Amino acid sequence: MKVWYYGDDVNTDMLFPGKYTYTCSKPEEIKPHLLEDLDPDFAKGVQPGDIIIAGKNFGCGSSREQPVVGLKAVGIAAVIARSFARIFYRAAINQGLLLIEAPAAVDYYQPGMKVELDAAAGRVWV
Repeated sequence: MKVWYYGDDVNTDMLFPGKYTYTCSKPEEIKPHLLEDLDPDFAKGVQPGDIIIAGKNFGCGSSREQPVVGLKAVGIAAVIARSFARIFYRAAINQGLLLIEAPAAVDYYQPGMKVELDAAAGRVWV
């Protein structure tokens, strides 16, 4: 499992560029474009079971399903953040993408640290 670490205010256009909004709607079409402007290595390197750790207001911006659909489709096990934009939070619930709001874990985390997740128990170890 790899941890992908990002800062505050990662918006929906960073997660999935708006220029593809009307041309990509199926998970297989969305996956190659995930985070392409923020992290060009993400779409090629992400593996099922990977985790995203991010700062505050993750998923802010426009209301689109593609970012959540794409993250779920590539197998992201969870997104752990200081906070989530409300509209992204609701979309994640709709798609079954696990979101964990854990400011202390995000503050403690440093790139390269080991992270363990027990989704059933709702626990994160950093």
